[in-house]
Amino acid sequence: MTPEQIEARLKAAYPDAAVAVIDYNGRQDHYDIRISTPHLTGTRIQKHQAILKLFAPEFQNGELHALEIKII
Repeated sequence: MTPEQIEARLKAAYPDAAVAVIDYNGRQDHYDIRISTPHLTGTRIQKHQAILKLFAPEFQNGELHALEIKII
């Protein structure tokens, strides 16, 4: 997945979100995500789980390996 695809998926789920996506190993499978939106609710773990769920197919097929998520 490209950073633009990840950003588009996050913005589709959270239209008002401010999002930054950084490919931190250059192989398009490890990303640093920074997101700010009032629509992520619950505990920190629940917020991370909600974001990870958006990318479940890519984790299952190996296209994504890691997302480091920072909720601002």
